[in-house]
Amino acid sequence: MKKYYYTLLAFCFLSIINAQIINFPDANFKAKLLAADSNNYIATNLAGNSFRIDDNNDGEIEINEALNIKELDVSSNFYASILDRIHNLSGLEYFTNIEKIVCNNNLISNLYLDNNLMLKSLNCHTNQLTSLNLVNNNLLTNLNFSTNLLTSINLSNNTALLTLECFNNQLTTLNLAVNTSLMQLNCFLNALTNLDVSNNTELIFFHCNNNQLTNLNLINNIALKDLDCSSNLLTSLNLIHNTALNYVDCTANQLITLDLNNSAELDYLFCAQNQLVNLFIKNGKNETVEFSSNPNLQYICTDNAQITDMQDKINQYNYSATCQVNTYCNFTPGGTFYKINGATKFDINSNGCDINDFYYPNLIYNITNGTNNGSLISNNSGNYSIPVQAGTHTIAPILQNPTYFNVSPTSATITFPATASPATQNFCITPNGNHQDIEVVLIPLNPARSGFDANYKIVYKNKGNITTSGNVSLFFSDAETDFVSSIPALTSQNGSSLYWDYLNLLPFETREILITLNLNSPQETPALNSGDRLYFEASITPIIDDEASGDNVFEFQQTVVNSYDPNNKTCLQGNSIVPAKVGEFVHYMIRFENTGTFPAQNVVVKDLIDLDKFEIATLAPISGSHEFITRIDGNKVEFIFENINLPFDNATNDGYITFKIKTKSTLILGNTFSNSANIYFDYNFPIITNTATTTVANPLAVNDFELSNYVNFYPNPAKNILNFDVKINLQISSISIYNTLGQIVQVITNPENSINISDLKSGVYTLKIVSDKGISNEKFIKE
Repeated sequence: MKKYYYTLLAFCFLSIINAQIINFPDANFKAKLLAADSNNYIATNLAGNSFRIDDNNDGEIEINEALNIKELDVSSNFYASILDRIHNLSGLEYFTNIEKIVCNNNLISNLYLDNNLMLKSLNCHTNQLTSLNLVNNNLLTNLNFSTNLLTSINLSNNTALLTLECFNNQLTTLNLAVNTSLMQLNCFLNALTNLDVSNNTELIFFHCNNNQLTNLNLINNIALKDLDCSSNLLTSLNLIHNTALNYVDCTANQLITLDLNNSAELDYLFCAQNQLVNLFIKNGKNETVEFSSNPNLQYICTDNAQITDMQDKINQYNYSATCQVNTYCNFTPGGTFYKINGATKFDINSNGCDINDFYYPNLIYNITNGTNNGSLISNNSGNYSIPVQAGTHTIAPILQNPTYFNVSPTSATITFPATASPATQNFCITPNGNHQDIEVVLIPLNPARSGFDANYKIVYKNKGNITTSGNVSLFFSDAETDFVSSIPALTSQNGSSLYWDYLNLLPFETREILITLNLNSPQETPALNSGDRLYFEASITPIIDDEASGDNVFEFQQTVVNSYDPNNKTCLQGNSIVPAKVGEFVHYMIRFENTGTFPAQNVVVKDLIDLDKFEIATLAPISGSHEFITRIDGNKVEFIFENINLPFDNATNDGYITFKIKTKSTLILGNTFSNSANIYFDYNFPIITNTATTTVANPLAVNDFELSNYVNFYPNPAKNILNFDVKINLQISSISIYNTLGQIVQVITNPENSINISDLKSGVYTLKIVSDKGISNEKFIKE
């Protein structure tokens, strides 16, 4: 009997408790609760449906009714009067099953949530809170207390937080060390001087603008997509690891450099009102960029497709006098790219390319994706590496003498990303018959200054497919210059002629001879003065059986100078070529010098080729001061000296590139062709060289000396043999015979006292005599 009594007593007690009416001191709060029904979203029950809290319709809220609430929204309208807003949420402690509270746009100054242990989401923005205790709310995932009066917040127990909105408070500190799941953080418009988000590696959305931050470390936040750190005191911002960024606003800071090259997803960048000097946005995206009010801006690195847009903005912001834009901060495409690596070898033993065969250096590779075409010329090692973007690419080696060789495969097609990167594609070259073809070029390594040493380089190459031996010679003005030294050493010297024997020059092999001469001063006899010309002729044997003997001899005239521009361009053929040379190679040399105060890591020489005057497909590098690669895109040629760290001291701050290219065969007498180059040292404005202009002219136009004072040719007319006697000291290096069309029909190097002309047709011919006195011309008649 006693047992039943206690059971009845307990039941009655619980019924009384559940029916207990909750006291709500704030009438507006109670009115909001009583207004809840299934037709609005004030309250949601445990089943997730909108419902009427006052289930018994007694105008009160009992504890049992409060326990049915899962979500509650008692926000006031933004335009509501003060009298209609909620000041106090007392009574909320009985809502122990509640998971979400929204109480925005009220006048709440205190919020007691210790009993709301199930709370997962709290949104109390735009109130008058000065403090907020969330120690017991360890299930909280979403928190918004923006636009309040808090100076601090303890979130050490809220380790489940995913979003935190705390903007427009008076926070001076914000410790988020344990909130490692945080994905969204809005803490702008506070008084933060320091903010550590290094543990918040899941952060995607982060706005911390309008604070007093002097440092922001985002290295660990690689998932970050949306960043606003504008209106702070940041002097640096490292975003190279934040490759997922889509939106960046760093306006109104003190940033000097901003690098977003790795941000391949970037759509918007706002970086106005900084102290930017360098801006790097070469990331493969055509993003919207705003960079006004950066008066110190000097360099923008961007993608090719964006250069015009960036230049337009530079002009719009009046930075054109101080700011340069190009792609040369690196030499790979912006954004995601893939690589094709490989090498080409020459199968000298015809047993298949293997480890014992040697590489083909400076080979041209054409590459196309079906829409765009380009070329890359490998470096001296013979290896190549071509960066490309997603798609199907066909690569093919291009040989200067394609009839001499067979290539296997002739081309290769590679698709990315289906193929793993880097993809390897090697090529094997085998001889096609026997072809002897060698060439020689003379390069002046520095200007000729009277009284000083001058350095020269002879470059000779086997373009054929058989191993060759012979000798290289250099004729120079012995009276005005003295031979000092050479590497390798001379084989012999005969007055004004220097000789070097060579053995076993392999196909594709290039060798060099470095020569130092000392030039006479104005006080020596004969004197050398500014404006005088020195005459050189380099030649290589064997000439007999050479399939292109026109490049076995290289003539060069050098003008003596007192001063010179260290960044210049020279056509080594001089100011004119004869009509017979139209359609043949001309040679260019571009010099550059680092006149700055710091080593230049990268140097790029950009040359825009006039496609009406030159055959760009024939362009071939000859020699450079440092290792380089060559890229060709349309008419744009770029010689890229990457990571050469060119010093700035006078002894070692020089560099150069030489190349050859054929002129159009359609040029006629009197036509000119010109070429200049832009030289880029790291991120500086380009140095624009002089324009080297060459005219197609008759070889008889100019004589450097009066031939009759030195040489007598006889008989004239002549039938089979044309003799000549040297009257006084004259050293002749070569005699070329031209027909009336200006075509070379015969070349005699180091001639004796007679010339065999029996193979010439009857007619009038011109002799071009190259000697230590200069160049002169003489006509004769062949009977």
